[in-house]
Amino acid sequence: MHPVLAYLREQQEPLLADLEAFVRLETPSYDKAALDRLGGLLLEKFAAVGARGEALAQPERGDHLRFEWGEGEGQVLLLCHRDTVFSQRDIERNPLRRENGRLFGPGAFDMKAGFTQVLWALRTMQQLKLRPRRKVVMLITSDEEIGSATSRPLIEAEARRSAACLVLEPALGEAGALKTWRKGVGEYRLQVSGIAAHAGVEPTRGASAIGELAVQVLRLHALTDLEAGTTVNVGVIKGGSRPNVIAAEAEAVIDVRVMTAAEGRRLDGVIQALQPVNPRCRLAVSGGIERLPMVRNEKTVALYQQAAAIAMELGLGDLPESGTGGGSDGNFTSGVGCPTLDGLGPVGDGAHTFDEYIVIDRLPERTALLVRLLESV
Repeated sequence: MHPVLAYLREQQEPLLADLEAFVRLETPSYDKAALDRLGGLLLEKFAAVGARGEALAQPERGDHLRFEWGEGEGQVLLLCHRDTVFSQRDIERNPLRRENGRLFGPGAFDMKAGFTQVLWALRTMQQLKLRPRRKVVMLITSDEEIGSATSRPLIEAEARRSAACLVLEPALGEAGALKTWRKGVGEYRLQVSGIAAHAGVEPTRGASAIGELAVQVLRLHALTDLEAGTTVNVGVIKGGSRPNVIAAEAEAVIDVRVMTAAEGRRLDGVIQALQPVNPRCRLAVSGGIERLPMVRNEKTVALYQQAAAIAMELGLGDLPESGTGGGSDGNFTSGVGCPTLDGLGPVGDGAHTFDEYIVIDRLPERTALLVRLLESV
């Protein structure tokens, strides 16, 4: 067995103990105090392995964490987040537990195991006296699950200084596939203004915002082109006041996914130019493409091939590549031209649900893969 993997196999229990401690500290995206409590623990943990850390203060969101470790030619960026989609006390509904080789708990898979892997990769390199090829810079942000509004400038600035970015988001599927592409993501809000009237007494006096919205929803869904990888989904609608009143207001929230920046620009133009079918109604569109696609290009493929070769060297077998319609902060790093490899986090399933878990025995393997990547990227 490769010495890096052998060491991490021996250290599996303390590795899991760290992950369990992180999961116990629940970190909803909107709970600054909770995010900062975990942030304080992470600063201590990473300091113990020689990382130079700082908390970058945020007035309303959790403070972002930035770490540096080692020396080398330029820097490689590691990207993680510690906020989750769950609420406080959700751990009572999905208790932290080990069952059938799986570790369950809110946020364990997405993505507290990811920064646990980084912690243990650095500890392994420290103990085995291994050196990274480049200085390691890591960000553990606090708002990824709600759009990365405060962390995006920081992420993009570090990406521009980095030779590559390794994203510790979860792997894809049981085979642990790495992600070499992600779709671009957009969100729009369509607001419709109509004219209120009594639905029984004066129906023709009104102009139904709900009726107009219904037509627009069909138009929007017709923009989906599965062959091109484009999806448009109206996921939230609301409007009206009472059953006997012609609705004066209605609105929809629209999710958009695209494979290319060009398709994003095209679709943005179509949505922004929507016109009412009923001339007595008015439309207002806001929003746009928030994350450019993470593109599978020559440099990203080279990173993947490096990782696949390392997996073979470690005795882990074939390491597949894939992609996903979901976005991550890797979209931002790719968008500014930094070669980005995503999905280096744990193998598991159930992200964003109470069935979320990681496969315990795969965690040392994924951590060993990260160690060897840091030595060579």
